[in-house]
Amino acid sequence: TFTVEEAVETIGFGRFHIVLFLIMGSTGVAEAMEIMLIAVVSPLIRCEWQLQDWQVALVTTMVFFGYMVFSIVLGLLADRYGRWKILLLSFLWAAYFSLLTSFAPSYIWFVFLRAMVGGGVSGHAQGIEENKQIFAMSSCSNHFLSLGKVFWLAGSLLIIGLASAVNPTISWRWLIRIASIPGILLILVFKFIPESALFNVSTGNMGAALATLQRIARMNGVAMPEGQLREPAKERRGRFKDLIHPKYLRTTLQIWIIW
Repeated sequence: TFTVEEAVETIGFGRFHIVLFLIMGSTGVAEAMEIMLIAVVSPLIRCEWQLQDWQVALVTTMVFFGYMVFSIVLGLLADRYGRWKILLLSFLWAAYFSLLTSFAPSYIWFVFLRAMVGGGVSGHAQGIEENKQIFAMSSCSNHFLSLGKVFWLAGSLLIIGLASAVNPTISWRWLIRIASIPGILLILVFKFIPESALFNVSTGNMGAALATLQRIARMNGVAMPEGQLREPAKERRGRFKDLIHPKYLRTTLQIWIIW
């Protein structure tokens, strides 16, 4: 018998991981563009709607408030219904409300719709986190994971470059529409991303987990390990109060402060 971790290590690093890395990285581009969009649009909506400083600041605050609330909700849903479904839902949600934002008739509508966009963007991480774990299990892949941050920086630079060309010519509304295009295009390639084998095993769906591992092996051009896929030993699922347990409290507080 073998576990998911042992199978991934046997299959090794290959073409599947490179394609997965490019897709995961592209989600970082789309996410950065949606988050950084407010920085380049705020001066324009300030003038158009005669906003005060606190009103401009509230836009950014509500984006991250939506991000915070939906991170919890989508995290719970991902644990129950699967990572892939939440990833697809979050991109559809973010793209839909981002496009609606470009038609916002007033400041109040703009704030509400951007909060909804922040909520959708929060689901990106829920959808790809376990695929990152699969990626990290493979040898020779750590340097690829560290390169992943480059995509976020690329998205930030891209939205600033677009703003310098689009804002003075065809308005900030068109900038928002153009910025939503990467997220829409990514939806078309999500069929390549399999449901996490770790998630399938945790829910007892061994057949689906095995099919995912066979797909990775086939793309990498290697053989699956011999034997049958076995379920890992049952472990108690994590709870929020574990974070403030004396054993982990110091680490928890340090991570919260750093973030």
